[in-house]
Amino acid sequence: MADPVFDQSSSNREASRGYAWWFSGNTFAQAADGDGRPPRQRTIIQHLVSHPGRLTIMYFIVLVIAATTMLLIPPSTPKGEKTTFSTAMFTAVSALSTCGISIVNSTTHWTTFGQAVLLVSVQLGGIGVMTFASLITLAINHHMKSTQRLLTASELGTSKLSEIRGVLTVVIGTTMFIETVTFIALFPGLLKVNEGDWRKSLWESLFFAVMSYNNAGFTPDTAGLHVNSWGVGLPIMFSAFLGTLGFPVILNLLKCARGHVPPKRWSLHTKITLSVTFIIVVMSLTWFLLVEWDNPFLFRDADFNTRMRYAMVAAVMPRSSGFDLSWVPQVSEPTKVFMSVIMFIGGGSTSTAGGIRVTTFAVILLICKASFTGHKDINTFHHRIPTNVAMTAVSITSTCLLLVLVSSLSLMLVSGSSLTNSLFDSCSAFGLGGYTVGVAREDNPAALAILAATMVVGRLGPMTIAYSISRPRSLEAVRYPTEPIVVG
Repeated sequence: MADPVFDQSSSNREASRGYAWWFSGNTFAQAADGDGRPPRQRTIIQHLVSHPGRLTIMYFIVLVIAATTMLLIPPSTPKGEKTTFSTAMFTAVSALSTCGISIVNSTTHWTTFGQAVLLVSVQLGGIGVMTFASLITLAINHHMKSTQRLLTASELGTSKLSEIRGVLTVVIGTTMFIETVTFIALFPGLLKVNEGDWRKSLWESLFFAVMSYNNAGFTPDTAGLHVNSWGVGLPIMFSAFLGTLGFPVILNLLKCARGHVPPKRWSLHTKITLSVTFIIVVMSLTWFLLVEWDNPFLFRDADFNTRMRYAMVAAVMPRSSGFDLSWVPQVSEPTKVFMSVIMFIGGGSTSTAGGIRVTTFAVILLICKASFTGHKDINTFHHRIPTNVAMTAVSITSTCLLLVLVSSLSLMLVSGSSLTNSLFDSCSAFGLGGYTVGVAREDNPAALAILAATMVVGRLGPMTIAYSISRPRSLEAVRYPTEPIVVG
């Protein structure tokens, strides 16, 4: 056997009839037993590693416990401030899921140590629960099981399992590079805002650099986004936008830029992500300018240039970032519903944003187009979308719609909030938007628990959770006859 953990050789592929990629370490262990070798007793760690879905969830739970404990200890809060367990746990989940919903004032309630706990939590969550679980697996086993590679490939957006180690390295390196550039770009503007206080400016530059790229809405001061200062607001907005694209898009763009590849030869995933993202941003900008033009809480009776600047922030940030929360509860009811839809769609696949992701939304629209026009194939940009991708998009969208509906109804029951407000906070938690219209309150632990559970699903993704419950079984040996039914 060429590789006792992941054999992709031609001989094994031929023997397995083309399904060599599905054979994991467990399969080879059984084969070894059949050869007369004594079975080796597996440790608890090996059992966890063999089931990557559960390993990922356990990794997230351990991080939540650690972050909650750190936020509860005295150094995290100033003297006179007390943190309840529900507040600490909700804040920990909000940070690790990179959602950023804050139910306390991050400036006055948390000390520098407490803010550092939030910063590290957001960084660990932003790089990806699946990514870090995979790194732990590599450190323990020096190899990955095939199932772990498949989940990591899905998380990182690569189709070649042999490239995962390299992609993991590039992902972490890209994250550090973008955050470093954002930090350098923010420092001069924040130094001017803080009137020469370089220590405070250094800390705020680091804090905003991590929060913006990871699309978490926590802020180190009461000023929020500093939207009136383009030297601060523009780097934050640009970094947050990059964070919503996803690693596959960023890596593909970098690769194409080095090779001088024209846009028409970009990957299909990159084309769909960028197209849908720009359409959503333009739609959001148009919506806020038309519907909220006379809203004094959003535009503060400003001139045209200032209105455009505030509208641009309002168009980009609600998709995932959640900075500058002051104006959100004051928007109209139609805008709350519109923002809920935008947050439900979210950002790009494998990005720091949440939601069903823009590619999933695009596939759903393409399915509808193909169905209504009588086409059997789902085509776009002169390429055909595979059937299994379409099925995955439908299943993810249906499951997440049900999740948001259940979460909204539960919030209505435990908080007495309206459907619009409950839907808004549910979509914000699931899409990791970071906004709240007052449903998430410190004095309502039940609502916090519902939103925390929604954030966990939004961060881990329904596919990882489903896999942790039920592992993939053997290939179907029997296919039943088809019979049409009436739908619609």
